[in-house]
Amino acid sequence: MRRKPTFAALGRPALIGAFVAAALVAPALAAAPPPPPKLDTGDTAWMLTSTALVLMMTVPGLALFYAGMVRKKNVLATLMQVFTICCLVSVAWYVVGYSLAFTGGSPYIGDLSRVLLNGIADHIVKGSDTGFVMGPNTSSPVPYTIPESVYMMFQMTFAIITPALIAGAFADRMKFSAMCIFMVLWSLVVYAPIAHWVWSPIGWVGAFGAIDFAGGTVVHINAGIAGLMCALVLGKREGYGRDDMSPYNLTYAVIGASLLWVGWFGFNAGSAVGSNGRAGMAMAVTQIATAAAALGWMFAEWIAKGKPTVLGVISGAVAGLVAITPASGFVLPGASIIIGVAAGVGCFWTSSYMKHIFGYDDSLDCFGVHGIGGIIGALLTGVFAFGPLSATDASPAGTVGSFAQLIIQAKAVCVTLIWSGAVSFVLLKLIDWTIGLRVTAEQEIEGLDMTLHGERIS
Repeated sequence: MRRKPTFAALGRPALIGAFVAAALVAPALAAAPPPPPKLDTGDTAWMLTSTALVLMMTVPGLALFYAGMVRKKNVLATLMQVFTICCLVSVAWYVVGYSLAFTGGSPYIGDLSRVLLNGIADHIVKGSDTGFVMGPNTSSPVPYTIPESVYMMFQMTFAIITPALIAGAFADRMKFSAMCIFMVLWSLVVYAPIAHWVWSPIGWVGAFGAIDFAGGTVVHINAGIAGLMCALVLGKREGYGRDDMSPYNLTYAVIGASLLWVGWFGFNAGSAVGSNGRAGMAMAVTQIATAAAALGWMFAEWIAKGKPTVLGVISGAVAGLVAITPASGFVLPGASIIIGVAAGVGCFWTSSYMKHIFGYDDSLDCFGVHGIGGIIGALLTGVFAFGPLSATDASPAGTVGSFAQLIIQAKAVCVTLIWSGAVSFVLLKLIDWTIGLRVTAEQEIEGLDMTLHGERIS
């Protein structure tokens, strides 16, 4: 007679089968991607505001700042340069710039998955109320609680202002056609790769531990060294060192600097990519460092030259804004005072003396303020980075100011100087050999407003 199976006899194979099934299913469950982050309306509102603030830094802020510092015969040409750069880079960023800077690909350049912003509206088409994960197909994705279209626009404003800063170095003497070609090429082969290296989740500069909260390397050192290459390749302005080249209207420059100061809160605090405590601290240290740098330049100039000037104090403020940019999300207020004073005094010395010692004509001190200020800020970020703030960065271990971090920051500075300087020099030479870079001496003497655009200030 056949015996009926006992519970124990039935349970043993069932238990083994359950374990086998669990072993097979577990890897699949573990590999499943996490759900996309939920859209946060507060974060989105702050990032929309920050984007508008950063765009205001270029037009009208930088446009008026630069236009107020050139001679009367070149005011409209300077305004035209900055405004046109805004338009050119906006289109280049839409076509391919964003995809090269902020998609997956390799540690050195993004892929082409977002060419013409392909797929950026998927969350709208699908009706999902979710944010996005930056860097598709990356090993360390960064989730954001805002729509990707907002992030793309925020980063577009950075891509716009960076080449626009370079215009300060070649003011009064570059051909408009050459400027247009150079700026489009530069934004794609210099700016986009460096942005990817530093800010992409898989960028190789970020991977070796360099930190740059809002653009000390990506924006300011990058633009500063490119501006120096422009000054060297183009040569000095006609009458430099002999003619009166005083600013036409410092009122314009003060208005422009003031717009830059206000807009910079979007630049730095917006780089927290959310409405949070880190954004609040970035805003606080930005204000403190800027004020300290303006005073540092003012007192340095007062001691060295006997009088504080309007041009000096607004230049000092911009130097402070530049220097605190890479550090703004990583340092506390006490450190921001030191960074500001160092930038104000350091950039004063560079702009007042170094360019005369070495004999280059950096018209509006693009390298003297943005290059030197960016270097000071990037290095001091390594000295003063505060652990609890830095620990929220993409690096899970966080970063604390130390000599080791200073060395890492110096490596990032050198990488930026070498790539941007070398490629900018090559681009300038290629354009010079083909269509020419510089206006004629006669055009320069008459002024670019009339000779290039057929207009003049009445």
